[in-house]
Amino acid sequence: MSPEPAAKPAALVTAGSAGLGAAAARLLARNGYRVAVNYHSNAERAEALVRELQQQHQEEKDFVAIRADLGSRDDVVRLVRETVEGFGGRLDAVFSIDDNAHDDDWDRAFAVNVKSHLWLLQAAKPYLESAPGGGAFVSTASLAGVSVSGSSLAYAVTKAAQIHLSKCLASMAAPHISDWAARFSDEEKEGHRQKTKLKRIVTVEDVAEQVFTFIKTRSMTGVNVVMDAGYTL
Repeated sequence: MSPEPAAKPAALVTAGSAGLGAAAARLLARNGYRVAVNYHSNAERAEALVRELQQQHQEEKDFVAIRADLGSRDDVVRLVRETVEGFGGRLDAVFSIDDNAHDDDWDRAFAVNVKSHLWLLQAAKPYLESAPGGGAFVSTASLAGVSVSGSSLAYAVTKAAQIHLSKCLASMAAPHISDWAARFSDEEKEGHRQKTKLKRIVTVEDVAEQVFTFIKTRSMTGVNVVMDAGYTL
């Protein structure tokens, strides 16, 4: 299916019904993108976000929720196919947020935290390459993949593998891949804030803005950006 050159750009946000994914979906919509919001189990929350975007931007067909398990390659391929079909053959950007498998099921953790990004890129790559001006693939990681932290060994190791995967893909498979690492904690926020050099906590809106910068830039690839307000310095 050939993309429609005159159509608005289209983006896919995985695990996009809440938190960072929802913030990114809202930012993309404000900047003229059609957005497919992926979810795994919470259909009500995903549909509520889609209705919000449809009402705000008065474009019912520009926003859609699609269920898919990111730990299943077949589901990931179907997710991309349904997104592209829904947007007339066009896909300009993929923001790959995984479901963050924290448990010690190593096979599940590796499938969700590492393989899902590879599967998603493989399925989306032909469409991103044909997007007007070139497409962008951005993935999220974690501070647990940069330094020794977190309570799950499987989570930390697979996040480190994900970061390295992004660098390898940037060299071998795609011209425009970046990933970023961020930490959000609902506990001891003030204590965490005091430990940062900037004395602030990174918000989902902060990260969404950086993701949009990655999507729009044509001069960065294979970059891992740690957004932690100087916590790890």
